Amino acid sequence: MFELPKHIKEVHVYEPGKPIEELEKELGIKNIVKLASNENPLGPSPKGVQAIIEDLKNLNRYPDGNSYYLKKALAQHLNVKPENIFVGLGSNEALDIISRAYLRPGKNAVYSEKSFAVYPIVVQLAGAQHKVVKAKDNYYMDLKAHLDAIDENTAVVFLANPNNPTGTAFTKKEFEEFLKEFPDDVLLVLDEAYYEYAVGAGLDVENGVEYIYDKNILVTRTFSKIYGLAGLRLGYGVAKEEIIADMNRIRQPFNITRPSQIAGVAALEDKMFIKQSQVVNEEGKKYLYKEFEKLGLNYVPTYANFILVDVGLPTREVFRRLLEKGVIVRAMDGYGFPTCIRVTIGTMKENIIFIDKLKEVLEEMKK
Repeated sequence: MFELPKHIKEVHVYEPGKPIEELEKELGIKNIVKLASNENPLGPSPKGVQAIIEDLKNLNRYPDGNSYYLKKALAQHLNVKPENIFVGLGSNEALDIISRAYLRPGKNAVYSEKSFAVYPIVVQLAGAQHKVVKAKDNYYMDLKAHLDAIDENTAVVFLANPNNPTGTAFTKKEFEEFLKEFPDDVLLVLDEAYYEYAVGAGLDVENGVEYIYDKNILVTRTFSKIYGLAGLRLGYGVAKEEIIADMNRIRQPFNITRPSQIAGVAALEDKMFIKQSQVVNEEGKKYLYKEFEKLGLNYVPTYANFILVDVGLPTREVFRRLLEKGVIVRAMDGYGFPTCIRVTIGTMKENIIFIDKLKEVLEEMKK
């Protein structure tokens, strides 16, 4: 009988939500507001969409297995060489492949307890050990704790900046101090999925790409967030040539579809859309902060496009009641926040609907 290895059997399986159309049928409601997955509420990059439309006649052709034009565009955008770039299915594929490349039984990976849920999954799939460090003050990335956790068996350290699900971030100065003490024989995976939002918020955040030759660093980014191309599953990693070469040994041929490559090239040039997305995010953030304060709710100041807010009530029940009222947020008990929800910053219309429904839920549950 075929049997999975124990370390794979123990992987926590991702539980997807139902399609919005099915939820609307089940609940008997229309126009659900989805604020659970940190998607761009303005939709996809218009230039990206137009580029796909113009190239649809070529869908009978296999995609370029090397993503030549996308790598060339990214190289120019980031001021690196195409050989420094890995292109994958969202940044998740880069995280998975780097773990398969450098982690194995007997090795360990260091990451924060309050960080991206994919880190423990890819570490577990590689059969490596987990070294989970405590968050600072429950919400913040503790850089010193990451350094202290490194031992002779550590192969990879994962850091997210800004961090999901807390939205917290460390500055360029803090990162450079951390890097001075980071060992030369360990790989640092710097997850910058929300980098553009941190820049839009005015944070003096590090641009990890500038440090790839200082240490062994892989910077991961995505087109799923500010570029609005989540449905295409497109992301990338940036590192020294030898690290990228190792990753390309593992990736599947033709891993990136032709429409994804075409849209990615065009989206990089969609400067007005990026700026508009940053402005809408900052305006929505200020509105939600103000409303949370009126409601007496504690929240974590964010540098991403979502906010972690403590509603003071069981998160699953708040999630369920909001869903019944047509608003989807993310319950945070799985991250160790039993009374918190994470809400994506939407359009102003969506933000107002969310606050109105949250008020109703809080009033109902406190009666």
